[in-house]
Amino acid sequence: MTRCVVCAVAMVVGLCGDAAAVSAQSRFGVTPMAQAIFTVDHSDPIPGGGSLTEANLVQPVLMAVGHGFGNKLGFTAALDFEGLTIKNGELAPGDWGEGFVDRRHPHTYFHEMIVSVNDVLGRLDGSGRLSFALGKGFVPFGSDDPMSRPFLRFPVNHHLSQILERAVGIVQYDVGRVTLEGSIFDGDEPTGPSDWPLLRTDQHTWRFGDSWSGRATVRPVTGLELQGSLAHVRSPESRPGGGPDADKLSVSARWNDSQPSGERYAMVEYARTSELRGVFVYHTFLAEGMLSRRQWQVSYRFERTERPEEVRLVDPFRTQRPSPDNSILGISRWSLHTLHVAYDAVPLRRKVEIQPFVEVTLGRVAEVGAGIFDPVSLYGTDQVRALSVGMLVGWGMRGHRMGRYGTLAGTMDAMDGMRM
Repeated sequence: MTRCVVCAVAMVVGLCGDAAAVSAQSRFGVTPMAQAIFTVDHSDPIPGGGSLTEANLVQPVLMAVGHGFGNKLGFTAALDFEGLTIKNGELAPGDWGEGFVDRRHPHTYFHEMIVSVNDVLGRLDGSGRLSFALGKGFVPFGSDDPMSRPFLRFPVNHHLSQILERAVGIVQYDVGRVTLEGSIFDGDEPTGPSDWPLLRTDQHTWRFGDSWSGRATVRPVTGLELQGSLAHVRSPESRPGGGPDADKLSVSARWNDSQPSGERYAMVEYARTSELRGVFVYHTFLAEGMLSRRQWQVSYRFERTERPEEVRLVDPFRTQRPSPDNSILGISRWSLHTLHVAYDAVPLRRKVEIQPFVEVTLGRVAEVGAGIFDPVSLYGTDQVRALSVGMLVGWGMRGHRMGRYGTLAGTMDAMDGMRM
C-alpha cells in the first residue's frame, strides 16, 4: 500500500509540475492544491471518563483538478494521508462512522478519483448542459464536505449529511440556475484507509449500482444556494451485504458573498436517516456562519444531531464492523456549540495559506427514547467540552468545494478565504 501511495504522489506532483506544458500541448490545464493541519486537541470527557489531549497532523491532502477541451473534460484526484498520520482517528467528541466513535475516522488514501465529460450535447439542448462523471468520490447528496467549511472539527452529522468514498456514476443536467443530479453507487462504506469500493461480492452479486441518490440544486439569486437530496444506501455497514439499508433525506440553504471588507457565509441544514424501514431514525439540524474582516475570521456552529450508540470494543473509541444486528444500545442526541477564530497570516488573494486558529466546543449529550444507553455511566457526565489549537498550511485550496463534479465544478460561487 505504501508503494502505491508513493507512486500516486509522484504522479500528482508530476502532473502539477508540468501543468503549463500539458496545457500548451493539448489545451488541458491542471490546478495543484494541498493542505495539512497541525492541531493539539483536548476532549473532556472521553469514553470511560476523564479527559485526553493529543497532537496530530490531520487532513494532509494532495489534490489535482484538471480541465480541457473547452471544459468538456475534467478530472479530480485527491490523495489523503490520514491513514498514516491518524491511524487511531482524530479526537472529536460525538463523531462516529466506519467503526470509530468519539473519534473521526481516517479517510481512504485515494479519496477522490473522478473523471467527467461535460455538456455532451453541446448546442443541441440549447442553454442546458448534460454531463456525466465516473470514478471514486462523493455521491451527489447533502451539503458540502466539512473539509471545505470554516471549522477544524467535523460535525457529528457527517455520515448523515454526506456520502463519500464510493464508486459512483453521476448524470447531471444543468439549465440556468437549476442543476439536477442522479447517481448509482456501491452501498458499502470503507472500513480502513486502504479499502477500495467493493464492486462485486464473492457471490458474484454487484455492489456497484445497488444504491442510488438524487439531488436538486437551485441558485435563485447570486450567493444563495438551495438543495434537496434523497438517497437509498444498501447495507452500508456490512461490506458483503445483508446489513440494514439506510434511507436518507437532506435539505439545506447556503449563502456566501464577498465584500471589500471581507466575506460572509451561512448555512442551515436538516437531514434524516432511517434504518430498518424506520426502526431506527436519526435526525440532525445544523446552522453555521462565518464573518471575515481583513485577515480575521470568526465562525460559529450549532448542531443538534442524533447518532446510534453501539457496543464498544476493548478500545472504547471503536465499535465492531460489520456490526451484529443487536449491537445498537440506543440513540444519543448531541447539542453542540462551536466557536472558531482564525487569522490569515498571508493575504487572502495569495495561493499559499497559513492560518493559526483556536476552536472551542461546548454542549451536552442526552439519551433519546428507549434503550440502555446512559451518557453519564459511559462518560461520567453529560457535559461536552473540547478545545483545539493549531495551524493550517495550504496551497491553492481557497474556494474549492470538495465533491463538486461536472457542471457543478464550474457553476458554484467560489468561497475565497472562507475555508478554515
